[in-house]
Amino acid sequence: MQVTLDEIEAATHRALIAHGAEPTPAAAVAHAVRRAEAVGNVICGLYYLESYCLQLVSGRVKGEAKPTISQPRPASVLADAGYGFAQPAFAEALPLAVAAAQAQGIAMLAVCHAHTCTSLGYFTEQIAAHGLIGLGFTNASPIVAPPGGTKAAIGTNPIALSVPGRQTDDPLRLHFDFSTSAVALGKITMAKAAGEPIPEGWAIDAEGNPTTDPEAALGGSLVSAGGYKGWGFGLLAELLAAGIAGGVNSLDVKALKAPEGAPHDLGQC
Repeated sequence: MQVTLDEIEAATHRALIAHGAEPTPAAAVAHAVRRAEAVGNVICGLYYLESYCLQLVSGRVKGEAKPTISQPRPASVLADAGYGFAQPAFAEALPLAVAAAQAQGIAMLAVCHAHTCTSLGYFTEQIAAHGLIGLGFTNASPIVAPPGGTKAAIGTNPIALSVPGRQTDDPLRLHFDFSTSAVALGKITMAKAAGEPIPEGWAIDAEGNPTTDPEAALGGSLVSAGGYKGWGFGLLAELLAAGIAGGVNSLDVKALKAPEGAPHDLGQC
């Protein structure tokens, strides 16, 4: 049986409300899940819904949070998610950020005190839809070890870029969204659930040895894409996401999908 995108969005919305989210933030997250499934980004789609619901119940995500939007500088917009989801905070701040960019030539939109934004490209493509270039950064819980190291120090720390096209039927001329690690963590957990090995070059075990065992990888660390070069881009995302947005460093971010713990304090820039 084929499930439609409308059904995915509606079911996600119902599930989030049933576990404690208010209708407006639930709608914003449900739309993001729909978009992820529409483009085949299964890791950021329904795969995350169970985690969202568990963390709503535990209080790690505040389902009733109302974003607070401010503009401390003409080209700077800050969206405080109030320890809720990132999607509704971004949605409320986007019109002000677009207006700031159009007036100033460039603008920064920072989201703070938020849960993981999941698909970073979901946000930058909305910026591009307004005829602007969108460049995004975020960090995550520590899972990536530095080249030659054995202890995880930064998250998968993705970077996304969306460049608008010239025609209305060509909304995106260029679009990418990828982790600065060799692979997204979700692909490791999905391989473990399926009982499948992972390619060599994705991760190391707890002793720092390359591994194709997803369980050993989860007990060890991922590696950066491109070695030192990818590590440098990961640090760039770390500084911009945690520093500019006022979030915490990857070392202080607790596991994103853990059902219990303190509310998330991630930043996106």
